[in-house]
Amino acid sequence: MTEARIQQGEGLSPGASTAAGVGSLALAALASWSDPLLVVWGHVVPGWGVSGVLLVLALVLWRTFLRAARRAETLRPLGARARWWAGLVSRVLIVVAAFGVVGGALADLALEARYYVLRPTGPGGCEAVVRETSFLMIGNGEAYAVGRTGLAWGEAGSWVVDDGYRPVADGTYKVTWGPDGGLLLISGTSTDPVIRGGMTDIDCGW
Repeated sequence: MTEARIQQGEGLSPGASTAAGVGSLALAALASWSDPLLVVWGHVVPGWGVSGVLLVLALVLWRTFLRAARRAETLRPLGARARWWAGLVSRVLIVVAAFGVVGGALADLALEARYYVLRPTGPGGCEAVVRETSFLMIGNGEAYAVGRTGLAWGEAGSWVVDDGYRPVADGTYKVTWGPDGGLLLISGTSTDPVIRGGMTDIDCGW
């Protein structure tokens, strides 16, 4: 019923419909340049995948609210200048969001990114998730704290390892849990030591 009313332009002014559509695109653009990550049934959905889904949903909402605004304009006109600005902002946001999604996917491909859900899992379903990449002679890693929602909006910590070494893939790490959270320790090896970082607190906000 609510969706039908939106599509018919009922209950929302042209300005409100336009603002809602542009707002959904703004959220998608923000997510595409943020650092989200989702775990679904033990599988990791990278940030660019999460952002891509949000962008598709935002486009659907944008088109729905745009149609509603056009229908409502017959009774409650929206100024031509306002329509022009809304159209310009919408297109800019779509381009920004698309670049963020594509850029994230290309970065994962170029850096041969690998994602891991570490075991054991902590109390309350808290999980440590790791993204490992390598470029030339440097290995990089980021850790994420993922709670019951399965979603993380930013990294909990990062590290750099010599010689492109991937410590999590090779098993040279340890994750321990306590009543206040977890601790991820990246040890590396004698020939491929950790250059920076290597100790990350995993806090899911209990």
